[in-house]
Amino acid sequence: MIEEAEIKNKMNKVIETLESRYTTIRAGRANPNILHGIMVDYYGVPTPIQSLATISIPEARVLSIKPFDKSALKNIEKSIHEANLGIAPTNNGEVIMLTIPELTGETRKEYVKQASQMAEEAKIALRNIRQDENNKIKKNEELREDEKEMCLEIVQDLIDKYNKMVDDKFKEKENELTSI
Repeated sequence: MIEEAEIKNKMNKVIETLESRYTTIRAGRANPNILHGIMVDYYGVPTPIQSLATISIPEARVLSIKPFDKSALKNIEKSIHEANLGIAPTNNGEVIMLTIPELTGETRKEYVKQASQMAEEAKIALRNIRQDENNKIKKNEELREDEKEMCLEIVQDLIDKYNKMVDDKFKEKENELTSI
């Protein structure tokens, strides 16, 4: 038969990846995840910003970045500029403040498009998993035709369930982005 738990595990990873990618889309509120993936040149070594500083949210739309080593302050500020987040960092000599601007209608639409694209990529990943599993089932010589059909149906039920999860995650993100 098929390894249903293994297939679910692969599909869950697709959902987790989508969720983590969604956290990088800002929704007008401060979220430390927008800094995810920003690398800072620290003594010649590219280092994640989270490893060099404490990131906190003192206000709803403000991120505070306090480096463990003050000598890294300029490099952190430079990396944030280069990351092109659309947010200008303010450096007071000890802490970098990022004030998240209000989202305009046009920006919200752009972010919804981005979220939609991410959802579509997740669905493509799910379809690829289904295709791989269907090919395994069809090539399996030990299964009778009725068993193959039953396995194909199980895989299809799983893909339907996970596609609905992707749609639900997208709707949730869309509501977050469009609510003021």
